[in-house]
Amino acid sequence: MKIGFDNAKYLKIQSEHIKERIAQFGDKLYLEFGGKLFDDYHASRVLPGFAPDAKLQMLMQLSEYAEIVIVISAADIEKNKIHGDLGITYDVDVLRLHEEFQKRGLYVGSVVITHYTGQISADQFKARLEKKNIRVYLHYTIEGYPANVPLIVSENGYGKNDYIKTSRPLVVITAPGPGSGKMATCLSQLYHDNLRGVKAGYAKFETFPIWNIPLKHPINLAYEAATADLNDVNMIDPFHLEAYGETTVNYNRDIEIFPVLNAIFEGIYGTNPYKSPTDMGVNMAGNCIMDDEACCEASRMEIIRRYYTALNKVVREDASENEVYKIELLMKQAKISTADRKVTTAARERAEKLGVPTAAMELADGHIITSKTSDFLGTSAALLLNALKYLAGVEHNIKLIKPEAIEPIQDLKVRYLGGKNPRLHTDEVLIALSLAACSDENAKLSLQQLPRLRGCQAHTSVMLSEVDIKIFKKLGVDLTSEPIQHTRKRY
Repeated sequence: MKIGFDNAKYLKIQSEHIKERIAQFGDKLYLEFGGKLFDDYHASRVLPGFAPDAKLQMLMQLSEYAEIVIVISAADIEKNKIHGDLGITYDVDVLRLHEEFQKRGLYVGSVVITHYTGQISADQFKARLEKKNIRVYLHYTIEGYPANVPLIVSENGYGKNDYIKTSRPLVVITAPGPGSGKMATCLSQLYHDNLRGVKAGYAKFETFPIWNIPLKHPINLAYEAATADLNDVNMIDPFHLEAYGETTVNYNRDIEIFPVLNAIFEGIYGTNPYKSPTDMGVNMAGNCIMDDEACCEASRMEIIRRYYTALNKVVREDASENEVYKIELLMKQAKISTADRKVTTAARERAEKLGVPTAAMELADGHIITSKTSDFLGTSAALLLNALKYLAGVEHNIKLIKPEAIEPIQDLKVRYLGGKNPRLHTDEVLIALSLAACSDENAKLSLQQLPRLRGCQAHTSVMLSEVDIKIFKKLGVDLTSEPIQHTRKRY
């Protein structure tokens, strides 16, 4: 993928800008980190060159000033909400984030469970954290939030929440995903700090939408596609336009909440230091785009991938069709269709021709590799082998894994493990390839090509099993599938 984003510049100017914002306030700054502080694969896909851990690296430059507070909604714990990029629940991700931050020398002060109404699952998670000596605080739902400002800014509103004890001037509020209650956590702390005579400020770090590029820029449209399930909409910030005569981009939730936020600030401090939602932000990503067209193309492909993800969720009954309809509208605005993604077209055409499940992968050099289901291999397993052979320079007709080595695995799956599908999945074929690599030079050379699959595009003509999906994720392959379950016997 062509690089379009200057990551080194981003690390430098972003950390400097946050230091400037800290200096604007007195004792403490609560910095709401929107999006993913860790493993921001969406950003790395739409801003090629952006490192998935860029924001973490930037924060590490501020480690002596900062502590991290991780926020999770009790409602998300209750419904076992899944982190889309990682395939794990939000509560498990909190533990992962805590461990990963500490490994990198970042101080994690505590975890806050928001939207708490006495959920048993939240109590169990709290007990689990406390057994690991992690401090846990509870923040409660407030009736009429966010409109009932008099109640919110009172002892029965924010005053009812646990006060989070912090010890450093920069408090980073982050979460496994959106809708966790990060902003409310920050504002609750401002309320409590003000009662204690602590001079504290608030700022917001949202990577998307990027405020200083056009409203309908593909990067910002891709953000709308990514948050289609939340019904977020990018908008011109009317408060910023009125205050400064400058057109900037924000999103509906921040714009809609700003009058309330303004009233809350006035209720706490008597005045609001910000004239617009854009004023609250500290994001400098828009200043680090060095090849706009490369980012535009990457973002168009991301919108198509998000479209297929939504279609698959509808088939699995994990989402409503409204999410699909919204992304279809975004595709029209971006003037793209699924046919613009090469692997999508290649896999569909081959499936129509052969009448069996097929797959296609686009490699870094632009070459398209295809595969089909066989007696021994599922189409995704065959795709991996075909791609690895091409990258290793091994002739296509050479067998990396001998049929006599596959048959015992199939026998194990069906006879002893009660499986109905004898074909090897991606994880099984990679294990078989690893064993073959012990004695076969072609297999060894092919196995060594696995890192070269990262960032490649793939598409399958049928939906895959969770096992196959997870393997592609681990390999860093951007995978999509037609919304067709193979068990329904279309092919």
